[in-house]
Amino acid sequence: MSETLKIDKVINNNLVRSYKDGKEVLVMGKGLGFKKQKNDFIDETLIERIYVIEGEENNNYLELLLSNIPYAYVQTTNEIVRYASNSLDKKLDDTIWLGLTDHIYHAIDRAKKGKIIRNALLWEISRFYNHEYLIGKEALNIIEKRHGVKLSDSDAGFIALHIVNAQMDDSIKIQETIELVKQQRKILDIVKYHYGIELNESSIHYDRFMTHIKYFVRRLSKGKELIKEDLGFLEVIKTKYPNEYKCAKRIEEYVQKELNSELTEDEIVYLAVHIRRVIGESA
Repeated sequence: MSETLKIDKVINNNLVRSYKDGKEVLVMGKGLGFKKQKNDFIDETLIERIYVIEGEENNNYLELLLSNIPYAYVQTTNEIVRYASNSLDKKLDDTIWLGLTDHIYHAIDRAKKGKIIRNALLWEISRFYNHEYLIGKEALNIIEKRHGVKLSDSDAGFIALHIVNAQMDDSIKIQETIELVKQQRKILDIVKYHYGIELNESSIHYDRFMTHIKYFVRRLSKGKELIKEDLGFLEVIKTKYPNEYKCAKRIEEYVQKELNSELTEDEIVYLAVHIRRVIGESA
């Protein structure tokens, strides 16, 4: 039998504080706190979100954030997260709810005041995380439908970053995700400048190369080495594709200098193999 929650404090009509499994939580739902008082049972049919509070500082922050954001924005986030989860066919980490709600609230407020914040990583986001970016574009339609405000493509990129962040297998801050995107762009630039060409973004090998780079920088950020593949042809690759290997070594130099990480020989050769495939379709 599930634990029946009691109200510890009514924050507003849609938000109350309670305790679940011995932990302090904020419970949100339309009309949940209306005409309620301490020790009243919470109507479970009205619950939409339960936020677990870790530490007094987070408690104050969450109460302030959620109590000052109109409930309509929470419902907008609910719809966007449901759409994103269905589109990606995966559950998103609960950390997305607060950050995305906060972003949507302030983005709409800025738009109403005619203030636009340019997303300097929009190109990178739309290329490296195209699926999430397209979800961000649909999120703009949801926001316009619900609030009558049309946000810019820059906001689609920012929303995409929140979605990317919520798919990570460990909890990281949105700023760390932004740094990962910058690193991915730098590695892509190294390849493009090495060969002096634009890559064929419509090719299957380009998509695979982008996927490899994404997981590559994630491993570096967590200090994990490449899971070794059956790459018994190390010397063959070096001999047969010396330019690709040289390009991979340039990436190694960047990783050592800027990211303070070391690559294994397997990783370098694996990069060279991916570079060979993507260059073969772009030359």
